[in-house]
Amino acid sequence: MKVTVERAELLKSLAHVHRVVERRNTIPILANVLMRTDARGLALKATDLDIEIIETIPAEVGQEGATTVPAHTIYDIVRKLPEGSQVQIETSGDRGTLTVRAGRSRFALQTLPENDFPDIAAGEMSHRFTVQAGDLKRLVDKTQFAISTEETRYYLNGIYLHVAEAAGPVLRAVATDGHRLAQAEIAAPAGSAGMAGVIVPRKAVAEIQRLLDDAEAEITVELSTAKIRVLLDRVVLTSKLIDGTFPDYGRVIPVGNDKTLVVDKAGFASAVDRVSTVASERGRAVKLSIADGKLTLSVTNPDSGSATEEIEVEYGSEPLDIGFNSRYLLDITAQIEGETAELKLADAGSPTLVQDPERRGALYVLMPMRV
Repeated sequence: MKVTVERAELLKSLAHVHRVVERRNTIPILANVLMRTDARGLALKATDLDIEIIETIPAEVGQEGATTVPAHTIYDIVRKLPEGSQVQIETSGDRGTLTVRAGRSRFALQTLPENDFPDIAAGEMSHRFTVQAGDLKRLVDKTQFAISTEETRYYLNGIYLHVAEAAGPVLRAVATDGHRLAQAEIAAPAGSAGMAGVIVPRKAVAEIQRLLDDAEAEITVELSTAKIRVLLDRVVLTSKLIDGTFPDYGRVIPVGNDKTLVVDKAGFASAVDRVSTVASERGRAVKLSIADGKLTLSVTNPDSGSATEEIEVEYGSEPLDIGFNSRYLLDITAQIEGETAELKLADAGSPTLVQDPERRGALYVLMPMRV
């Protein structure tokens, strides 16, 4: 194999693929990235047996071939090469090494044979549809923060993607960790009708999110009951899905909350952030005391002290005291795009519904805390 490629192109591609590779691997080949040249250019491929990502970049191919080299090592090498340099990559079959040259720099890396590199067999995909990158990114951005990290409830360790019926058919993403729930939706794209609900794992969600930097790009999504494949320009990402049943999330979305609190998003978030400075790391509880036109936020921590702050709000119901995890409040307000956030409350022990009055395509549910 012999190929010359621009450093910027190679670095961007390696930045995508090397993240899939785990730092610690019991199987040596999984620590490597597969590099293959053909008439289309240079293809880079990495996998952890659950996710596979392939990216093809333009290159001047002198000799076609393939090999595998340590993914994090070659990424670090290319990252440290001078900007604007041309990178020459060449294999030496007799010694099993790959040589990287740029300017006066030269590196020789040990390789493993490309025949040992595993493939994720995607199988037949039952559904295929195309969406704008900006729409898919919105679904991910609005929900990924609520993905559970509790491994015992593995079926919550991802985003539940499915077609639902609202005013019309919608493609809906839902994530929850049991303390909060995030839901976002877009109009269902052609080809998504009848698709089974799937749970896209956290790591795949993060990799998809990083690929969606051009909001106007067209993204093709292919799905089966076991795998998801995302195709974007020169990148193909394939991932196994979580084999589990997502809970009936509709049962926890409150519909009868009759107390409406409207806050200035920025002012509310800043006040929560300030008073939570003295909150305990374990609970992070902040108390909201709501009365007519006024909200008092307070934190009491026997170990470090107390804090209170008062802000003006829109509220016309009877007074209410309710507590929340301050970090969860900040995570949710960060998703609100408009200037105000609308909280629909029932009582101190019932879940609260949070929405953006200006964008109704997303909603959030937050469980209260005892304070």
